[in-house]
Formats: sequence, C-alpha cells, structure tokens
Amino acid sequence: MPAVSKGDGMRGLAVFISDIRNCKSKEAEIKRINKELANIRSKFKGDKALDGYSKKKYVCKLLFIFLLGHDIDFGHMEAVNLLSSNRYTEKQIGYLFISVLVNSNSELIRLINNAIKNDLASRNPIFMGLALHCIANVGSREMAEAFAGEIPKILVAGDTMDSVKQSAALCLLRLYRTSPDLVPMGDWTSRVVHLLNDQHLGVVTAATSLITTLAQKNPEEFKTSVSLAVSRLSRIVTSASTDLQDYTYYFVPAPWLSVKLLRLLQCYPPPEDPAVRGRLTECLETILNKAQEPPKSKKVQHSNAKNAVLFEAISLIIHHDSEPNLLVRACNQLGQFLQHRETNLRYLALESMCTLASSEFSHEAVKTHIETVINALKTERDVSVRQRAVDLLYAMCDRSNAQQIVAEMLNYLETADYSIREEIVLKVAILAEKYAVDYTWYVDTILNLIRIAGDYVSEEVWYRVIQIVINRDDVQGYAAKTVFEALQAPACHENLVKVGGYILGEFGNLIAGDPRSSPLIQFNLLHSKFHLCSVPTRALLLSTYIKFVNLFPEIKTTIQDVLRSDSQLKNADVELQQRAVEYLRLSTIASTDILATVLEEMPPFPERESSILAKLKKKKGPSTVTDLEEIKKERSSDMNGSAEPTPVNASNVSTPSPSADLLGLGAVPLTNSAPAPSSSGSLLVDVFSDSSSVAAPLAPGSEDNFASSSDLASSEVVSEEPADAVHDADELIHKFICKNNGVLFENQLLQIGLKSEFRQNLGRMFIFYGNKTSTQFLNFTPTVICSDELQSSLNLQTKPVDPIVDGGAQVQQVVNIECISDFMDAPILNIQFRYGGTLQNLSVKLPITLNKFFQPTEMSSQDFFQRWKQLSSPKQEVQNIFKAKHPMDTEITKAKIIGFGSALLEEVDPNPANFVGAGIIHTKTIQIGCLLRLEPNLQAQCSVLFQMYRLTLRTSKEAVSQRLCELLSEQF
Repeated sequence: MPAVSKGDGMRGLAVFISDIRNCKSKEAEIKRINKELANIRSKFKGDKALDGYSKKKYVCKLLFIFLLGHDIDFGHMEAVNLLSSNRYTEKQIGYLFISVLVNSNSELIRLINNAIKNDLASRNPIFMGLALHCIANVGSREMAEAFAGEIPKILVAGDTMDSVKQSAALCLLRLYRTSPDLVPMGDWTSRVVHLLNDQHLGVVTAATSLITTLAQKNPEEFKTSVSLAVSRLSRIVTSASTDLQDYTYYFVPAPWLSVKLLRLLQCYPPPEDPAVRGRLTECLETILNKAQEPPKSKKVQHSNAKNAVLFEAISLIIHHDSEPNLLVRACNQLGQFLQHRETNLRYLALESMCTLASSEFSHEAVKTHIETVINALKTERDVSVRQRAVDLLYAMCDRSNAQQIVAEMLNYLETADYSIREEIVLKVAILAEKYAVDYTWYVDTILNLIRIAGDYVSEEVWYRVIQIVINRDDVQGYAAKTVFEALQAPACHENLVKVGGYILGEFGNLIAGDPRSSPLIQFNLLHSKFHLCSVPTRALLLSTYIKFVNLFPEIKTTIQDVLRSDSQLKNADVELQQRAVEYLRLSTIASTDILATVLEEMPPFPERESSILAKLKKKKGPSTVTDLEEIKKERSSDMNGSAEPTPVNASNVSTPSPSADLLGLGAVPLTNSAPAPSSSGSLLVDVFSDSSSVAAPLAPGSEDNFASSSDLASSEVVSEEPADAVHDADELIHKFICKNNGVLFENQLLQIGLKSEFRQNLGRMFIFYGNKTSTQFLNFTPTVICSDELQSSLNLQTKPVDPIVDGGAQVQQVVNIECISDFMDAPILNIQFRYGGTLQNLSVKLPITLNKFFQPTEMSSQDFFQRWKQLSSPKQEVQNIFKAKHPMDTEITKAKIIGFGSALLEEVDPNPANFVGAGIIHTKTIQIGCLLRLEPNLQAQCSVLFQMYRLTLRTSKEAVSQRLCELLSEQF
C-alpha cells in the first residue's frame, strides 16, 4: 500500500471527530452533526467544483456520521465519482463508502459495476485489490452476475500478482457462498487446483479455502487436489520453524494453512494411491509425535496453534477410520487432555473421543478412560463439559460396562443441571434396554429413573417399558411385584402411577396370591393415588379398574361402587364420565365369558425400533447416536461384497408411539400391504363397509391422538405450495361435505379412498392408497401440505406409509386432526411415487372442512328463535339465494343437513316446508354456536328451471357464517 502523504491527513475530519467526542450531551452531538450535514450538502450542491481531496474528506465525514447511527441520504454519487480517481486514497474511500452504504438495489449499482470493471481491467494490482474487496464485501447477486465469470480468469492468469490472486480466491469464495448457481464450473477448476503448489503460501491458503468449499459440492471436479494437498502438508509438517519464517506463528509453521489442508482432505475418503496414502500417514504420525514434544514456548498462542493442528489431524484420522494404529494413538493423545487444566481442551477431547468410540478399532482404547470420564462427570464445573462427558459415557457403553455406566449416570442425574436431565433420562433408558441381560435389572433401572427424575421421563420411556414387560413373560411377575412396592411410597410421581396402573391391570393376578398384595389391597393402593392425578392418568386408572373386574371378581362390587359414584358418573370431564358410564354398564350386563374376551391381556407388541432411540436421534441428530454394532455390520457387509442396498425411506426411522394401544383406545394398526379384493370392481370396496375393525372409536379429549413430534414419520405436514395443479379441488371437496367415507380420487394407476370420524375438535382420517396396476409403486411418498395460515388453525399429524406398494395392493395412512381455531382453506395431499421408472406427482385437497367439527345441538322452538334474535347483527348473518342443482327431495335434504353436522330441528319453524338446524363448531380455543335455516321455493316445484333455495346462517363470527354458507350452498 502506498504511503499516505501529509496532504492526506484530512485535518477537517480530525477536527469534526474531536468536536463530536467533546459533546456533553446527545442533543449537542445531534446539533453538531446537523450543522456538518448542512455544510456538506451545500458544498456538494455548490457551483464550485470540488477537488478530489475535498470530496474524499466530506465522504469520510458522511461515513463517520453513518457509523454513529444516523441515516445518510446523499453523497452516494460523490463516492462513486471517487472510484474514477487515480489516487489510491481517494479510490479507497470511495470503495469503503460503497461497501458500507450502498445496497444491491441501488440505482447506482450499474455505475459502480462499470468502475469495478475498469479497475479489474487496469492490471494495476492495488486498484484490482480494492475492486475485489468491494465485490466480496457487497457480495450481492447482482455482483455475482456481473463478475462471477471474470474473477476465475484473474485467479488462474499467469501474470496475476500473488496479492491479487489471494483477493480473487477469497472474492470468488464469497460469491460462491451467496450465489453458487452463478459461479460456472469450467476449465479454470482444474487450473485452480494447481494453486496448491504455488510458491506463495498466502495464495495457497486462500486457494485451499476456495477448493474446500467447492469440493463439498463437486467432489469429482477437485479429486486431484488430494495428492497436492498431501504433498503441501508434508512439506509444512516436516519443515523447521525457520524454513517458513513469514508464516511461522509462535514456533508452529503455517498452522492456519495446515488446518485448512487437513479440512480439505476430510472431503474425500482415504487416498487410493499407496504412495499418497503412505505420505499422508507419515504426516499424521509426525503431527501426533510433535504433540508429545515439550513446548517450545510457554505462551498460550503456541499451545493454541499446536493444538489446532493436532485436533484437525485427529478429525481426519477419525474421518478415514482405516488406520487402527493412528486411531489408538489419537485416543491416547486425547486421553491426556481429559485432565488438562484448560477447560476448552477437556471439552474438545471429550467431543472427539465420542466419535472415536464409534470406531471398532478404537472403541476398546476409549473404554480404558472410563474412570477419568466418570470423575469428570462428578467434578467438572462447566455444564457443557459435563454434557460431553455424558455423551462419551453413552458412546463407550457396551455389555461389559453397561451396568456401571448406567449406575453412574443415575447417580449423577440427582444433581445434574436441569438443561441436560431429559437427555440423560433418554440415554439411560436406551442403554438399560439395549444391554439388559437380566430384564429384572431393566425394570429396576426404569423405575429408579422415574423416581429420581419423573418430570423428565417422557411418554416414550414408560411406553417402552410397558412394551417390553408385555413382550417378555419371564419378567411380568417381577414387574408387577416391583411396581406394587414402588407405589407404596407416600409420594409417587405420576409416571410411576401410569406404569403401575397399566402393569397391575394386566398382571396383578400374578402377585395376588400374596396376602400383602391381595386384589383389594392392589385396588385400594391405586385408588389412593387417583385424586392426585391428571385426567389422562385417571382415564388409564379407570381402565385398570375394569381390568380388575375381570381378573378379580371378588372385588367387582367395590369397583362398581367407585364407578357408580357421582364424582365419576357426573364428572365434568367428558372422557372420564364416558369411561365410567361405559365400564359400569359393561361390568353389570356382560357375562363372565364376554368380560374375559373383551378385557383379555394385551397381545405382544410387534418388534420395532425403540421410540426412545428415535426421539434421541431427533433431538441430537442421527450422527451423534451411531450404533457401533450397526457400523460393524455395515463394514462386514461391505467387505463381503453385499448385494445392492435396499432403499431406506425416512418413514422407517421413527416408529409411531404406541400410546393409543397402551391406553386401551384401540388405535388402528398400520397396514403396510393388504391384498387386493378378488372382485374386478373398486379396490376399496371393503374399506367402506360398516366393519368396526377398520376405524376404532375416537375418544374425545384423548391426548393419545396427538403424540409428540418424535412420533411423526416421513409424511410430515409441511408449509409450502404444491408443485403441480390440484385435481378438481373444489369438486372433490364438495363431494365430502356431508359424508366422511368414499373414493376421493381415481385414475388408471391409483385410487385414493377415505374413511374419517370427528368428535368435537378432534378427528381421525384413514387414507387408503390402492395400486390398480400389476407393477410396484416405488418411493411412495404422501405429504400433507398446509399453508402458513392453515398451520396455525389445524394441527395435523400423519403416520408413516410403506414406500413400496405392490401391484394390486393397498396401504393405509392415518391422519390425526386437531382444530385449533376456525379456518377457511383445506390442506393438500401431495403424492409422489415412481411407476415403471417414471416419477408420478399428483395433488388433491383433503376434505377437512370447518363443518366436520360440528356437534349437533337439540333446541326447542322458543330457544331457537330467542337465540336467532340474539344473532341478528349484520356481521353475524350470511344469506344466500341460489338455484337448485338437484331435484327437491325432502328426505335427501334432511339427510344432507344431518350429514353437514348440525341437528335437524323438527316442528320448530312455523313453515313446515322449511328446514332448521343448530349446532356448535368446536375448536381448541373457542366454541362457535351456529343456527341455519333453509327455505325451498315449493311454488316452483313444477318447473325445475325456477327451483330456488334461500339459505341463512347465523353464528357469532362473520367468517364462520360465510364459510359454512359457502359449503352448504353447494349441496342442493
């Protein structure tokens, strides 16, 4: 950079800054700034032309004022004019002003681009550097469009100076990060790789950053960079600190370049060339050896630079995972850092060892540090380090040390930081299940977990322990005995009551022979907790009581007295009231054989991935919970030459929570593949029969229909617009306004059928996809799409679907629905699949409309018209007079009004030909009363051309009245 002469000192700028600093108040500062702005404005508008120095000075003042937080609305043109100056200081200030104040939408951007092009073409390295810096600082899409093709030419040109090459590489990197689609890959890509051999290490450093980013997106284009990077790294690692004096940092040669080269090598697998691979191994061994040498300086900068290279080398060793000797050495080196006095080093060591623990080569070496890690868990002051220690214990756990690690994590859980308790609970539950040799130990561990941290035990944890107990006959008696003893504590967590209620309801008979746990004592123990529990737990306990009626007939009368009490039969909660009434009636009228059939033990659950593990993967990311046994299987299959891998769909990752099954609500099991009916008619004829086995009743108020986010699978609700047109959207919707079952869509390939049920603000929809061809559908992916506005009004959760649909087969998908508030639009079902190698894509609207959440309300004539008058505001009433689309039929009209959801009120309207209805729209946030009146024009019945209806809707919300009127008008 040229030296600044005395004339460039800009004394006026120094005086102005001094005045601002000497201001005693904010008002004085603003006054001084306004005075200066007025002076600058007059100078810019004056008749006398300003010289370059004056322009530069005033532009600097404007820049300073802007940096103080004041708006600047003039001076931009003067800054652009400075770009054409041949003086460095003036051009520099112009570029600085533009980089800070000019946005990409400015009208001056074309003038700026022209000035930049002139500087890039000037071949003056100083001017080229300023132009490249400006492009990188602004980094807009317009800049990328203008210069993305020019900068690579500058970068690889043979006559470009080193300083300009550095700037060009970093400028191109900036443009690629902001607009990757505008940076063309071409001949320059092969030439830029050779910059790794450049004599100037600054150029190599900048080029390495660029190549690393490009290689992540285009690995094949930059594959040749591996050998060059290894060669350059070898020269740096083996050089003495005196060889690279300009790039040696506290006795560490070129640490930043070394780190970048090691990071570049992590974009690729181990080199195939034995010579390159051997040279890289030597480099890594040298780095590990240097870490053992005594420090050449006591300053922290030396150790930081040295450790930065070391940790990046260890990351590369872990990434390659192919050299057992290096992996073990890296583990031993990290083990030394576990007791280092520097907190950051301990954190990084624990984090790196978590990854090492997943390698079969270094897993045993990591396990040797178990005592040090446990000690860190107990004594470490920093919570983030303790969390990494928990992660490492989880990663190093296997059958040989599982009980020790689980015990230590349980001990730590009692004093653990609240922010990491839930994660520890999940990991303890997973380890206890995964490495349980004796399932009595597993039951003890989970109950202990609930006792210590019950508030952090998610539903997935107690669901899972119940699944395992039901599936294993050898542990059922022990589980019943253990939960019975745990429930005798004066204070029990509610999750323990849930587990106890469920297990005793299923297996209480296994301990009933002991006088200390007789049927009556079991019942009294559970019922003593009843009044302390929430509504869902009380509902579960009522199910346990009716199970007791079947298991222990001798206490049937006692249980019936409880069910018959006013607190149950007249409970304010509709769920508890309904269960009490139904269970009491069942116990009264059903014979012993019927009771034994209805209330038999739960069958074993199908084997599937643990929902706890799925939740941990969702919380931490799949890469952080890698299973060592899975890695070994993958490695052995690769070595043995496995067949082509089966495609894995995301729906296989997360298993739906079995909450509905566990609480006895009879959720429908997922049917992955059902054979097609023999009839040549509709594939879905059997779906729409009245068989109760297809759709289980929906319990009102049940939380089980809305599982946690970890229960969702591949068919998630997303907020976006579908790519293609929606097939006959309104016509399909109108077909389902007054009915819940039928064929939604059908073409020559696919048939989509629906069966749905709604109660209050909850609903459940079963979607049946039928393959009408004899060829498999592959990558079958249904997605429910909601607009942003609709997402705030409807809560939709979908169950997974098998990605392969065999020819002539049918798969089923369950959609749980919760209405949060009133809504106008309907969600869209987008389906993509491959048929015969061709991607098929179609979208249909799902008939989830506001009237589905209607609950009919019976009213007398007096009550109806009294309420009708109360809703007489113009904003509450919507009326529509329309021509009849179908012949007028009284019975069909009645059926449609009932199907719409409202109650049909007979003999309410003075005119017997009119139809009157009433109901309540239920949402989670509000209940909206609704009255409707349909008046047919009977005098015109002789002529179809003049048949008319007048429909009047009155509700407490104008938007609801309008929407319901639109929906119902289409039905007549």
